[in-house]
Amino acid sequence: MADTGMRFGFGDNWNRFVRQKHSQQRLDAAAARLTGFLKRDDLKGLDFLDIGSGSGLHSLAALKLGAEKLHSFDYDANSVAATRFLRDRAGKPDHWSVEQGDVLDDSYVASLGTWKLVYSWGVLHHTGEVWRALRNAQSCVAEGGLFYIALYSKDVDFQPSQAFWLEIKQEYNRVTSLTKWLMVWWYVWRFGMSMNIRNLPAVLKQIWTYRTQRGMNYFTDVRDWLGGWPMEYAGDQETVDLLEGEYGFELINVATGHACSEFLFRRTGVNGKKTKVKDMVARLTGPAGSPAAVNVA
Repeated sequence: MADTGMRFGFGDNWNRFVRQKHSQQRLDAAAARLTGFLKRDDLKGLDFLDIGSGSGLHSLAALKLGAEKLHSFDYDANSVAATRFLRDRAGKPDHWSVEQGDVLDDSYVASLGTWKLVYSWGVLHHTGEVWRALRNAQSCVAEGGLFYIALYSKDVDFQPSQAFWLEIKQEYNRVTSLTKWLMVWWYVWRFGMSMNIRNLPAVLKQIWTYRTQRGMNYFTDVRDWLGGWPMEYAGDQETVDLLEGEYGFELINVATGHACSEFLFRRTGVNGKKTKVKDMVARLTGPAGSPAAVNVA
């Protein structure tokens, strides 16, 4: 369990993003990532629960893709405001509801019922109780439904170490606004440019093209990475073993080798399946598809 006494302003970061950076291009990129990982052309015939909606961009993408009903919630009131901002821009559709809620609140989660597609990307590891959050989130998946999650991976060889980044995140939340700004540029210099000015063109290209990665923004994600506290890592196989072994899921897609591992499960109602993550990654991508070490950038 991570210390939750100090918490990053995720919602402030997302509010800035949706008001300054939202665009049709970003929405299209988010929709493409959703359908690509789900291996579907659209979300017609599915309802969509977004646990920890953040900016609301992926809820909006689900709307664009034809989800029949949507419910978005977030612990952070400013994230709720960001999601409502995008819902309002989409014309306040009646079949999309947005509210504040906590995935660790057992009663609230039980009130949500079950959904055909439950989505929680990069959220559950920021609750301070990642395994409790995962158990609660999975309870919202209907029989035969899909569960699409992304969690910071304990199995990635971070350079520098995972412990280093946990210290950085806590430090970021202790310092002044000016020091936070300086830490962002320290990150760009040290990890984006590898402390070599000759790498500036490559970094500028990365910043420009970053919107094609789930519709995100480079600096929004840098702030999220530096400040994202509380935070825990989860083992890839540990995650799969829990959901397949105890909760009747089957792993049907996975992407590893980056800071966040992505998982797509289907609820079959049968416990005890024992998918090996490394074997599935090899089948999906080939032996070189999942690098053992990554520099977080």
